[in-house]
Amino acid sequence: MAAAGQGDLQELLRMFTSRKVPILTAMQHVKALQSSQLRSIGPPLTSIDQIAQAPLSTIESAIHDSKLARGLHAACKSHGKKRGAEELASASPKKAKLEMHKRDMDYSSMTAEQLEGSLTLPLTVDEGVIGETSLVTNRAPLVLAFAVELLRFTMPEQPPSSRLSLAQAVVSANSRTKAVSIGIEKASRGAEEQIPEGQPRVRVLGREVPVLKRGGYAWTPDSPASLQVAARTSAAGPDARREKKRWTASRKVTSKASTFMAHAASLSSPNQRAGLMKELFTTKPELETATHNAWAVRASYGGSPLVQEASFDDGESGCGKFMLETMRGSEVKNTVVVLTRWYGGVMLGPDRWRLMRECIGDALSSQQRTSTLSGEAVWGLDVQDTRPAASTVGMAIHRPEGARNYLLRSFATTHEEGASEGKKTAASMNSERQENLGRLLGALRLLYASWAGVLSRDELDRRAWTWYVAVRPDVEAGPSGWGAKGTLRLEKILALRRTQQGDGGEGGESGMAAAGSFCE
Repeated sequence: MAAAGQGDLQELLRMFTSRKVPILTAMQHVKALQSSQLRSIGPPLTSIDQIAQAPLSTIESAIHDSKLARGLHAACKSHGKKRGAEELASASPKKAKLEMHKRDMDYSSMTAEQLEGSLTLPLTVDEGVIGETSLVTNRAPLVLAFAVELLRFTMPEQPPSSRLSLAQAVVSANSRTKAVSIGIEKASRGAEEQIPEGQPRVRVLGREVPVLKRGGYAWTPDSPASLQVAARTSAAGPDARREKKRWTASRKVTSKASTFMAHAASLSSPNQRAGLMKELFTTKPELETATHNAWAVRASYGGSPLVQEASFDDGESGCGKFMLETMRGSEVKNTVVVLTRWYGGVMLGPDRWRLMRECIGDALSSQQRTSTLSGEAVWGLDVQDTRPAASTVGMAIHRPEGARNYLLRSFATTHEEGASEGKKTAASMNSERQENLGRLLGALRLLYASWAGVLSRDELDRRAWTWYVAVRPDVEAGPSGWGAKGTLRLEKILALRRTQQGDGGEGGESGMAAAGSFCE
């Protein structure tokens, strides 16, 4: 197994972790298998093949868990059969079709080309075919489709995987807001508060969503012509988006009904402390409702090695001194930190120092975090994370394969009342839905392309939501309409394209010259 490929190693770890084995224990098991005598059964094979062909007793002696060994042995055998079937399928001359992903992908083991290629979506731009199509769907996947195609024009630097992730973030946020407004769910800000205040955000369909930068991800846009929108709007974006916030905030931490939060700001003189704090409380008046607002400041003049310190407990005994010690330990100076506590009525004892240190460190770390974007690829953060993946490390994201699966299965064909639909196989129904999705995405691409040359990025984003509202399926208001399906006629989307005579019309012939370069 020493020569096992990275893909086999990742698959072995997945086999262990899917059986609820901690990752560290899984790595120990893999190492034990590597040191076993699996190669003695024959010529060197791939590691999973070796395990599949090895006697069960050999595997049991390596990992010392008979139940786990039996499960691993069976999984390795079935993996070989599945791979053989896939190889036969790949050699088949049949037309390739888009398949849904049945499990989370391992992004780290894939190149950018492999990842983006695995997320391909269908596309049809034949206006005649599109105009004759009527679909049955609910509103959420339609919002997803609107957002995915919109991002091709408003954020063309983002790869398809990022567009799917961002679009799903918008759908999830909209769904939560709607569920609260109609009484299906109760309002809760607990999850939102876990997102640091300095976390970068982007606006999609009028809603700001927090994002996570994908460090080092290199991708080449598939349509250079789409960059005209970014070039056109780069100077038109509001300067406020590029302004660096004076105060950075930690996440709120709660224990036994007491809530802690810290804010940090840079200064060049201790005399600026009072003015900065006044600005903070004016901007966030809710801080004045707290039981304590302790502060500490460390500042030096010019290049002097001398550091002036000051602090105030505001009734939180020892807090000011503790804050200064924490700042010294981190070698932080020319900074003021405000630590806020809403007392819950229960004494926390020594644990309060841990909570304070966590908040102070978070606020100071946020000062070093870049909260603006410069064309980097991003993920949409999943603030709820209701379905955590075993592969998630750190902040949870909206996974693009899940959004793609949702799109592929959500658009059925409308049948006239009384007409016989006939018996269809699952394969034919999936093929029909994919074809319908391609027509919907084609209609949206033609719509956005007709306006891309005259609207700025922000204007196109705002207009897109009004277009969605104009064509979305009609459903009952309130809880009875939650998740309900209705009819969507794609000709209504085509009718919203910009006319050649001006930008005021919402019908007639589209500006195909603008759309042509975006067609695939």
